[in-house]
Amino acid sequence: MTTLEALEALSYIVTVIGLPFAIWVFLKEQKKERLNDDEELYLQLSDEYSKFLRLVLDNADLRLMTQAEPSTPYNPEQIERRDVLFEILISIFERAYILVYEDEMSRQTARLWQTWADYMRYWCRRSDFRGLLPTLLEGEDPDFRRHITAIAEEEARSLKKAPTRSA
Repeated sequence: MTTLEALEALSYIVTVIGLPFAIWVFLKEQKKERLNDDEELYLQLSDEYSKFLRLVLDNADLRLMTQAEPSTPYNPEQIERRDVLFEILISIFERAYILVYEDEMSRQTARLWQTWADYMRYWCRRSDFRGLLPTLLEGEDPDFRRHITAIAEEEARSLKKAPTRSA
């Protein structure tokens, strides 16, 4: 076997084994990169929600986290602050919906999305939030509008069915 024949045989081996292996490594790296991008996106969205929660804390007099309804009516300034906070929240939810939600989700994407679905359900249990939804959703993505409206309707129905507590 001459050197040329040996090199030719090696090139066939590289082509038959090395090329499929290189493709496999490339695809595996692409998948890992997509997962990392999804995780980074989730962390960015979570950071936005954390900032929102800090705003809610800064406006603790609105009692948005502890009461479904205020014990006393809001004054005009409180109503404005509440409405602005709800606008910020809708913006975060829409961004999460557009960037994370898919009709056919992988297991990882579904895991990331479930947190956002839980947040949406939590806020849709508030009647003041549900009442403002039509206004809050003006100009928003139509698919997102349908999605969060359906959640709000489900939550309203489940609250009507829930037994009331007696003291």
